[in-house]
Amino acid sequence: MNPSLARAQLLLEQSRYDLAERELQNTLTADPDHALAHALLAVCHLQREKFEDATREAKTALGLEPDLPYAAYVLGLVLYRRRRFDEALQAVEEALSLDPSNTAFHALLSQIHLDERRWPQALEAAERGLEIDAEDVGCNNLRAAALLKLGRRAEAGATIDGTLARDPQDATSHAMQGWALLHSGDPRKAMEHFRESLRLNPESDWAKAGIVEALKARNIVYGLMLRYFLFMARMSGRVQWAIILGGYFGNQLLRRLAEANPRWAPWIWPIVTAYVVFCLMTWISYPMFNLFLRLHPFGKYALSADQKRGANWIGACVFLALVSLVAWLGFQVPLAHLGAMTFGFLLMPLSGTLSCHEGWPRRLMAVYTAFLFATMLAALLVILFWTGAQSQGVSLVDHLLQVFIWGALLSGFAANALGRIQPTR
Repeated sequence: MNPSLARAQLLLEQSRYDLAERELQNTLTADPDHALAHALLAVCHLQREKFEDATREAKTALGLEPDLPYAAYVLGLVLYRRRRFDEALQAVEEALSLDPSNTAFHALLSQIHLDERRWPQALEAAERGLEIDAEDVGCNNLRAAALLKLGRRAEAGATIDGTLARDPQDATSHAMQGWALLHSGDPRKAMEHFRESLRLNPESDWAKAGIVEALKARNIVYGLMLRYFLFMARMSGRVQWAIILGGYFGNQLLRRLAEANPRWAPWIWPIVTAYVVFCLMTWISYPMFNLFLRLHPFGKYALSADQKRGANWIGACVFLALVSLVAWLGFQVPLAHLGAMTFGFLLMPLSGTLSCHEGWPRRLMAVYTAFLFATMLAALLVILFWTGAQSQGVSLVDHLLQVFIWGALLSGFAANALGRIQPTR
């Protein structure tokens, strides 16, 4: 084997991607058509998030040697990381057709199905890998993840326990166990596994996210919300929308029933109110509790940079709403009530913005939020500077307020739709 290529493979195992890239460039200088070197170089670029370069090298490797299973696998891996799931699926299936005995290929196939919410297919792919090697850590963890999504917690727990018994130093298995315990409603024990996962792999985003959720789940209110979020996460997109729309139209039906039957109203209105409060909590609980963690002496270290920025935005919005409310109620400052209403209602679309994936979905939701803020700003300017007929000014302000309030209330549906989209990279 080419000495530079051998050194590159060793450096890749040590996650020293910059040095591995140099050795691979040396290999390709001597042999520009070395397919394996191009495939390994694609892995280096991928780990450094140089997605265009990774895609180019992976396609070059497969073009040079179409029968090289590893080249097809690397292309699938690159496309998966770029969230181009359909293309990634084709590539990994090509790799499996060339070498059906490689457990890593089955693991990638299972991971793609998991990300696409195809739980049975994800379980099937992981179990096919385990037929080849029953002790494969990746396939065992993916099997456990699929079982959790299918609601088969006992089987998932047994799978993870077996994986940890064979390899107690595997960071991913500890993170998987932590999430399984969160699904079972045991955040304290989950925290132990998340911490162990981070000790073994300080860069594990999955474990960091788990620590954040475990800390928040200790609060009884968020603990209940987390159970709902985990329940919804197990559902397919269609089922999620059926639950959301069913709740909305069911609540509307109850409202009409209460209005048409005053004797039933005392029993119905508490249900309607509880549903509205619950909806508000589903929209704002995640960033609001991130704000609490931002102020927590330990929790602030568990938040990612993006979560900290989101908590700062939510904190600023809450602060301005409270200041406006105090100015209005305590000091009778004119128009301060508009500030309290603006920043209070903006919590909903702002929370929705933060729940979207980075990229165009978040930018689009940010434009939606900015539009609502501009609507209230326009209403304020009309109140302060309108010089036309008073009735026309009042009517315009009323229309702007309605646009703002309804826009804020409907922002949850917009955020739910955009939040399911993972933009390609």
